[in-house]
Amino acid sequence: MTTNKPTFDLEFDLKNQGYKYIIGIDEAGRGPLAGPVVAAAVYIPDGFPTIGINDSKQISSKNRELFYNNVTKGCDYTIVEIDNKMVDAINIREATKLAMQRCIFQMEKADAAIIDGNFVPDQIPIFAKPIIKGDNLSFSIAAASILAKVWRDHIMEALHTFHPVYNWKQNKGYGTLEHREAIKKYGITNYHRKSFGGVKEYVK
Repeated sequence: MTTNKPTFDLEFDLKNQGYKYIIGIDEAGRGPLAGPVVAAAVYIPDGFPTIGINDSKQISSKNRELFYNNVTKGCDYTIVEIDNKMVDAINIREATKLAMQRCIFQMEKADAAIIDGNFVPDQIPIFAKPIIKGDNLSFSIAAASILAKVWRDHIMEALHTFHPVYNWKQNKGYGTLEHREAIKKYGITNYHRKSFGGVKEYVK
């Protein structure tokens, strides 16, 4: 199966419509049983080197760290996390939309956004377009996917030091067999999503 390589085609289309400051937005962590959901927004300036930037799932952990450092040094960006308690309070879809909405408000120069997925946040002041598999199509979205993924991975690796029995350093909070077995044996933490199957059954 072949995978599309990102381009600036989506950004160029919007520039041709008169938009000037176009950001890409993506999220990480909708599926895990623990930890926050994280969204990132990125504006890539003219001349920034994009060779190798791709959907975060298509590149190695080492390269994600490299691109993370390059993007945060050379691009305008913002990263927003919504913790597990808010995920439980408003559900994961709404928490994801909230994270994306806050990204947009923090990118004050933005006049348009392309967003990975099939929905856009509510009540935003700029034009926004959802793009299915956008992290495979747009450099801006792909860069955002890398920032969100690396940021969230770092959170879960830090939390692992306090709760090593769940092996979040490796599984990043996703519902692996090892993680689920640890929940059965040790119960849940303050970082687990109590509304998610595989966790809510163990809420006391």
